[in-house]
This record gives sequence, C-alpha cells and structure tokens, in this order.
Amino acid sequence: MIVLPVPQKMEEGNAQWMLQGDSMIVLDASCPQGAFLYARLLQDEIRTWAGLTTGIGRGASRKGDILLKVDDALGDQHYTLEITEDGAYLCGGSLDAMGWAVQTLRQLVRQSGGLLQQVVIDDEPDIKNRGFFFDITRGRILSLESLKHLADTMAFYKMNQLQLYVEHTYLFRDLTEVWRDDTPLTAEEILELEQYCSDRGIELVPSLASFGHLCKLLQTKTFEPMCELPESAGNAFSFRDRMEHHTVNVSNPDVLPMIKGLIEEYMHLFRSDKFNICADETFDLGKGRSKALAEEKGVGSLYMDYIMELFGFLIEKGKKPMFWGDIIAHYPEKCALLPKETVCLTWGYSATQSDREAKILHDAGAAQYLCPGACGWNTWVNAFQDSYENIRRMCSYARQYGAAGILNTEWGDYGHINQPVFSIPGMIYGAVWSWGKNVPDYQELNRQISVLEFGDSSGRLLDFLGGVNGLTVFSWNHVVTIKEWTEKNVDRDKLREVFEREDMAKVPDCNRRILEMKRELYMIGRSMDSRNRGVLECAQTSLEAVRVWNEVGLRLRCLQKGEKLADGMELASNLEKCLRSFQTLWRRIGKEGDLARVSEVFYWYADVLREMQA
Repeated sequence: MIVLPVPQKMEEGNAQWMLQGDSMIVLDASCPQGAFLYARLLQDEIRTWAGLTTGIGRGASRKGDILLKVDDALGDQHYTLEITEDGAYLCGGSLDAMGWAVQTLRQLVRQSGGLLQQVVIDDEPDIKNRGFFFDITRGRILSLESLKHLADTMAFYKMNQLQLYVEHTYLFRDLTEVWRDDTPLTAEEILELEQYCSDRGIELVPSLASFGHLCKLLQTKTFEPMCELPESAGNAFSFRDRMEHHTVNVSNPDVLPMIKGLIEEYMHLFRSDKFNICADETFDLGKGRSKALAEEKGVGSLYMDYIMELFGFLIEKGKKPMFWGDIIAHYPEKCALLPKETVCLTWGYSATQSDREAKILHDAGAAQYLCPGACGWNTWVNAFQDSYENIRRMCSYARQYGAAGILNTEWGDYGHINQPVFSIPGMIYGAVWSWGKNVPDYQELNRQISVLEFGDSSGRLLDFLGGVNGLTVFSWNHVVTIKEWTEKNVDRDKLREVFEREDMAKVPDCNRRILEMKRELYMIGRSMDSRNRGVLECAQTSLEAVRVWNEVGLRLRCLQKGEKLADGMELASNLEKCLRSFQTLWRRIGKEGDLARVSEVFYWYADVLREMQA
C-alpha cells in the first residue's frame, strides 16, 4: 500500500472492502460547497480504476458508502481516513484537510481498484506551507491546460502553494514593447488558473522579478535608461547575460513608480495575501549608473532602501512581502529592519547543501521558507538523486530552524530544456519530505513514484531515468557557453579547456549505453499503464539529445586535436532531427516562449558542422 506523502500514522488491517454498484459518495451536512469538487475527483478515480460509476449524494450515509465530513474539532490540516468492511469514512478539520483525505483514497483506489484493504490513517503535515515554484520565464511558458495539470498533480500529493516565476511573460497592458514578439500569459489565463488552484486547496502566489533579472524589460528603448549598466538596449540576446545582468538603477527616480505600477497591476489577479518580489542576484547593483550613490551609502544600504520601499508598498496594499534571501544573507544585521510580515526565501540547491544561510537568517530573526530544488536546469533529464538529497537536507533544516514553509524550485536556466514531466519526481520529493520525517530511501521512493504517478508496475522507471545524467558528457551548459563565448571572441584557451577534459574520451562508451537504454525503455513501457506512456516519448527524445550532443562535443574535440573527423553532414542532420522532435513536445504543452532561442543553438552548431566538413 503506497501513500505519498507517507502518513504520520497508518495501521493496515487484513480485511477488505469491495465497492458495490450501489455504493455512493456522500457529503455530510458539515461539508461546504467546495466539497463537491473532491467528491467528483474521487468519482472519476473510481470510474477509471475500478470500472464503477458511484453516485454522489448529500446527507446520511449507508453501509457500503464513502462518507466525506468536515469537523473543525480537528486541526485545520488534520485528516483521518478509515476503511472498514462496511465502507470508507473520510474527515478533515477543514475543507482542505478533507480534500487531502480524498487524495489519499484516490491513491489507494489507483492501486487497488474496487477492492480496498482495511486501513486507519491519522495524518497531518509537519510543515504548514508546502509549495512548488516553476519558472515560466527562462524558456518555457506552459499552456493554461498544462498549468492546470501541474496543479492537479500538486493537489494529488497534498501541496498547497504554487508560484510561477515571471519577468516579462505576463501581458502587462502598457508594456507592448516587451511582449510584442512574445507569447505571454494573459490576465484571463491567470484568473482562470487562480480559481482552479483555489478550488483544489492550492494558493497561487504571485512572483514577479522587480530588481534584478529584468533583461527583456531593460533592453527596450523605453526602459534602457532605468538599467544599472548603460547601453543595454539592442544588444544581442545571450542566455548567460540574461541571468547575470539587467538590474534596475535604483538612483533613477522613475524606477520605483514603474516597478510599483507593475506590481499593482499584477497583484489584483490573485487572492493570496502574499507577493514575492524576488530581488535576487542583483549582481550589477552599484557598478554602473548608481556607482556614486553606492560609494556614498554602501551597496547593502542601496539594496535595503529599495526593497524596503517595495515592502512598505505591499504592506499598505494588504500583502505579505516575500523575497529571495541570497543578498540579505551577506548583511544579516539588516534583518532587524524587515517588517514583521516579510518572509525570506532561503535557497540552496546542492546535494551537499549546508545549513549556513538558514542558520544565519534564523539567528538574525528572519521568518523563512527554505527553498530546495528539483534540479532540472541545464539538463535533459532532472538530476533526481541530487534533488532528493538536496530536498532531504533543506527540509531537515526547515524543521531545525522553525521555517514557516518549503518552496521547492524548478528553474529554467538557458532555455528550460528538460521536459516538465521530469520535474514531477522532484516536486513529489518536496511534497513527501515537507510533510513528515517518515520518508522512504531514494530507491524505494523512486519505486513508489514510478508505480503511483507513472503507472509503472515494474517500479523501474525513475531509477532508469536517473542514470541519464551520468551519460551526459557535452552538457547543455557547455553547448550554450561555447556558442556565446565564440560569438564574443572569448580567449580561445578557455574554449579549448572544455574539450581537453578527460571525460570527453567517455563519449563512445556513454553513447553505446544510451542506445541500449533506448531499447530498455520500451521494455519498461510494457509494464506501464497506457495513459502514462507519453513519458516514453519525452525520455526517448531526451536520450537522443544527450547522444547527439555528446557526438558534437567529441567531433569538436577531434578538431582541436587534429584527429580524424566523423561525418559532419550526417551529425548536423541528426541535430536537426532531434530538434524537430523536441519542438513537437515543447509545443504540445506550452506556448512558443524561448523555443526559437533554443532552436537557434541547434542551428548554429549544425551550420558550424557543415562548414567544418566543407
């Protein structure tokens, strides 16, 4: 019996209860109107996995029914579930908690169909706020339907907050110069998603870059004067520069009114009492147009003055400010200035992540969420084991230092090339570790997720996919960096270092293994429910991407060493075939976003390969 997150208390019995054709899902009189959605979700699950269509009613239950009840005598995040030989009884201390009881029963139905084992569950989370943060700026802009599917998956694993990272990918009414060549989310789409999340017990929290990471905004002719580094308008796009520069000039009096206007326009789409202004990685602050002011006041003071102005604005509007904690961790004494409503988002993504920043900010009195990562950035398939270890550590620090929540992150560095389906295991790791301390080890949890989420009765899928990163030699980070360094005429010795790494010699063996894995993947697919086999296409495309880019790296290395070259024309063609499959998958679940920029990287290398061959 798999239940994720693992309940705090669960006792299994020997008896079984069999659903009958006249079994009903009954809403107790205590259930508010929103309970009907949970009844419908449960009805759909039973229809899918047990082949029965149970009715939905309200009032008193009978023998053989499923009773849903709300009892505020329980805590608002406390639920109970009991399956006996006579039926199922689900109770929550709030509508949300009752919904979690329903999600647990859905998981049991998914495994056992209409023949359910006797069980008693008494459960509530350790950490109240359990969120997921998904980047819809640095590559992918998921479609509304895909975002709804993400919310459904979060609800299934009892997560209760979602943030979508936005720099320029919302259609602000007056920023026509920013979105004229883009495919941003609209107000209507946000409003519909917000209602969809709320109905499923998920708080959609607005997250908007407001300090650094404003590349597209600050490269326009209109807003370039507000950029810390001058002459940013009209520069060629760079994945690296987009992340490393483009901080607002805090000495410009027009900046704060402009940013406040964007925040106010965006905040009204959300009923959340929180607003994340981000304010991270302000690398350029005090190095350009505000340099004189920084020399007078200090960079730390410039940073604090700016964010304090935004915090005050948000609090006046009834919002609790949130912001990333990487900068203030260098100035912990300034935490005393933070308004009491403020939450610091303390991030760290290493598999060996220390508690340094969490301890610093805790000791300084800052309220925190701890923010681990699903580790998908710059990879074709997420680094599952690194993610598991990182999340395990960060959740333990959250308990140790009394954090108010967990916000598990999935960024899209350099174009967000990993398929979003590969972010789901990391998301589930976060859901499980933030709920309680009773967590299976890495391999066992992967087996359980393979069974429950991907319908893989063999339980092998995630362990299989977890091996892909170990076969990646010429990584996407290498790919993008070499292209952009070459275009900027960076020192050739720096380029040469990439190809002189000893692991480049591993390419033939790694690629032989990839070809074996393609065959093994189809073998695993035989054990999967047909509704989940879409992940196989994502995996095959990603394996091919790893293989082809490894070949590109090896060919460029041979060129550096003056060795015999493989057929560059065929390799260029294989790159373009791989890209075609990638584009198809991208468009299936999202808008165009940065697909053209990702594609341009493929085209550039294909052209280089053909020129070298000629």
